[in-house]
Amino acid sequence: MKEEIKLSVIIPVYNRPDEMKELLDSLSAQTFTDFELVVVEDGSQVKSEDLCNAYRDKISISYHYKENEGPSIGRNYGLARAKGNYFLFFDSDCILPSHYMETIHKELTNNFVDCYGGPDGAMDDFSNFQKAVSYAMTSFFTTGGIRGGKKQVHKFHPRSFNLGFSKAVYENTGGFPVTTMHPGEDMVFAIEVLKRGFETRLVQNAYVFHKRRVSFKKFYKQVFGFGKTRYIISKHYPETFKVFFLFPSLFTLGSIGALLLGVSIHQVFAFPVLLYAVLVLADAISKSKSFKVGFLALLASFVQLFAYGIGFMDAVWKHKILGKDEFGVFGKGFYE
Repeated sequence: MKEEIKLSVIIPVYNRPDEMKELLDSLSAQTFTDFELVVVEDGSQVKSEDLCNAYRDKISISYHYKENEGPSIGRNYGLARAKGNYFLFFDSDCILPSHYMETIHKELTNNFVDCYGGPDGAMDDFSNFQKAVSYAMTSFFTTGGIRGGKKQVHKFHPRSFNLGFSKAVYENTGGFPVTTMHPGEDMVFAIEVLKRGFETRLVQNAYVFHKRRVSFKKFYKQVFGFGKTRYIISKHYPETFKVFFLFPSLFTLGSIGALLLGVSIHQVFAFPVLLYAVLVLADAISKSKSFKVGFLALLASFVQLFAYGIGFMDAVWKHKILGKDEFGVFGKGFYE
C-alpha cells in the first residue's frame, strides 16, 4: 500500500511580516487543509512571531527563530523539524490561490513525482509595477516563457518560490546546499536532484502569485545575482550550460553597441533594438490591457536582460581576470 501523502509547508522569512500576512491569509483559505506550516525566522530584526501566533486557530503552524544564515540553511532548518513526508516551499512574498494545496495533493496522489515545481504570475490587484516585473520574468521575449509555465525541451529545474519534493529526495540529498550563495542555491538543488536519478515535473495548475521586488533598483540587484550565480553554477556543472544563458550578455552588449552606432553613424543601426522594444511593448499592452503596465513592462524587460547579462559578465570578469571567489565555491562542491 502506497504511503499517504502528508504535506509540510516550509517558509523561511527575513524581515517581511507584511508579506507573510498575505501568504498566511492565502494558506488559511485553502480548500484542502490537511497540512502543517513550518515558519523559520532567519535572524530577522522585524519578527513574524506574533503574526504567526494569530493564525494558530486556522493553520497547524510552528514558528522557529534562528540566527541569520541565509534561505538555503533556513529551509534545511525547517526540513529537520517538519513532520510530513512531502515538503513544499514558497517565498514569503508569494500568495497561493485557494485551490493550490488541493491541486498538488491530488497530483501527487494520482501521479506521484519526487520533485515538482510550478509557475508564477501576477494577481489582478497587484500594483502596475508588480505586474510589469511579473511580465519581465515570465515573457517569451525575456526568459523564453520558461518561468511562466512553458513546457521545456530539457529537464525541468524547479525553483524555490514554488517547489516541492519527497522525503526520499530529502534523505538522499540532505536538503539544500549549505552555502551562503544566494540567489542560485535552488538551481544547484534541482541539478543535484536530477543527477541522483529523481524525476522532476512542472505542474502548471500549481501556480502562485509572486509579488517580487518593489522597485527597479531592488529588481536589478536581484536579477544581477541570478546572472552571477548562473556562471558560478555552470562552472561546477558544465553539463548544464546552455548557449541561451549567454543571450542576456550578448543582448546587453549588442544593444549598447547598436545605440552608440545609431547616434554616431546612422540611426539604422539602432533599428533592431527599437524593433525589439516595439514588440515587447505591444505584447505587454496586449496581455495587461494597460498602456501604463505595458510601458513599465518594457522598462522592466530591459532591466531584467541588462541586469542578468551584466551579472554574468561580472562573474566571468572577477573569476577569470581578477581571480576572485566571492562565495568560496570554486574550490569545492556545493554538497561537500
